[in-house]
Amino acid sequence: MADNNVKELTTSDAPVKARGLEGVVALESALSSIDGQKGELIYRGYNINDLAEEASFEEVVHLLWNGTLPTQDEFETLRSELQSERALPAPVMDILRNVPDDAHPMAVLRTAVSSLALYDEEADTMEPDANRRKAVRILAQIPTVIAAFDRLRKGKTPVSPLDHESMAHNFLYMLNGEKPGKAAADIFDICLVLHADHGLNASTFTSRVIGSTLSDMYSAVAGATGALKGKLHGGANREVMRMLLDIDEKGADPAAYLRERLEAGEKVMGFGHRVYKTMDPRAAILRDMVEELSEEEGEMKWYEYSMAVMDTMKQETGIDPNVDFFSASTYYQLGLDPDLFTPIFVLSRTAGWTAHLIEQWADNRLIRPRAQYVGDRDRTFVPIEGR
Repeated sequence: MADNNVKELTTSDAPVKARGLEGVVALESALSSIDGQKGELIYRGYNINDLAEEASFEEVVHLLWNGTLPTQDEFETLRSELQSERALPAPVMDILRNVPDDAHPMAVLRTAVSSLALYDEEADTMEPDANRRKAVRILAQIPTVIAAFDRLRKGKTPVSPLDHESMAHNFLYMLNGEKPGKAAADIFDICLVLHADHGLNASTFTSRVIGSTLSDMYSAVAGATGALKGKLHGGANREVMRMLLDIDEKGADPAAYLRERLEAGEKVMGFGHRVYKTMDPRAAILRDMVEELSEEEGEMKWYEYSMAVMDTMKQETGIDPNVDFFSASTYYQLGLDPDLFTPIFVLSRTAGWTAHLIEQWADNRLIRPRAQYVGDRDRTFVPIEGR
């Protein structure tokens, strides 16, 4: 796995400084690869376009955790394991019942993930088999947390998880209290595939830093959830939908609306990427899904708004959309509230976070970068009575 183009620094080498760690290779991973110039994303060697079209989310989970796509028997085993761990411990459900109705969904989810550790006897057991079992539990229970919280805050009774069906189908069932249509479940499943992993992004790096200290999986996933909460990371799709809803409410021309925001120096979420220099391949897949959903519903405005904003942004700035831009209108047309968009991102990305933790612990080294001191030196100490 060694890359001959990556310089290994010794303790005698001058430290490398890069704002935001841009361009710095911090570790090696066999999980996913991004080619920013070509606009290509692969998981374990498979192109994201092929996986989105052909593979279920559970198949992708197996791929990330084990390095291979599952056989039919392996698929059935993993799906059965995930289905059997969906129910929440009663005390965690009590926590969800007692959070304020206006609590930030990501704060609730972060708290719930942390609390799940209290009721897992293997929480601090670090053997590989135990870590895999914890990965199954966390991934299986996060959808239940999200759905239960959303129903409780709306004065509804939580829906118990199914002991069958896919994760995508089960989540939509728990959220809405009714069996989802096949098209909705299939589209949501593709969304989960697209968000499952994406290199060493901020939340994944957070999880690996925590994991490198030999802390537990729950701590690492809770920390990653906190990182994903930020609007410069996982919270961007919520901001995109707010923009589209604002355009609709004002009856504004999307192109004129966008130019006005740009002229005012406002940041437009859902565009640009630290790695991609062309359109995010996931955005291209979601763009087609938004169009398909719009045509099926006979309501094209969200697709038309999105395309007008995208085209104008490209004309004015040369910047392409990222995955957050089209995931917003996709989720909205599936009937999901905008403030659930980022928790759903967690639902999917937990597959990648736990895979990265498993990979980290297979050959662990504490992640400990340096900071360049830019403060004062040689200051004279004055006793408190003389200050």
